[in-house]
Amino acid sequence: MTVLTTFKEKRREKQMKYERKMLREISLEILRTKVKDFFNPYLKHKRQPITAIEEGCLDVAIEAYLLGASYSKFGYHGENVEKVKTRCHVEEKYLIDTLYDYFLYWGAIGENDLIHESFYMTCEAFIDYWWREGFHKGEKRYRMRLH
Repeated sequence: MTVLTTFKEKRREKQMKYERKMLREISLEILRTKVKDFFNPYLKHKRQPITAIEEGCLDVAIEAYLLGASYSKFGYHGENVEKVKTRCHVEEKYLIDTLYDYFLYWGAIGENDLIHESFYMTCEAFIDYWWREGFHKGEKRYRMRLH
């Protein structure tokens, strides 16, 4: 007897295998350094546990990295980065909003509207950085035929 598998199971299995390969390309130290680079001005005067906030940032950074990596196949086939970014605008917006809401939940942002706006732009820049990092690393893997 043979084991029947569905197309969805096969696709999910392939996606998980690709994501594991992509995660080997980044290190936890680089992730932590970038979190501090982007968010240290907002966190240095707060009393809440920085490690809990940092963990949430790491999770969202990894998701943005994997999102960029998953869309890198379009870059390999000739599309430019900005055109590819329009394909995943909804997912990217979701990650930005998730990160922003996470900081709001922890109370890490001040009460001023100007601070909220600048912090939202920082979240956008952080997600964009990790999306592009994943995109370029994934594109490189496609060129080297390691996908």
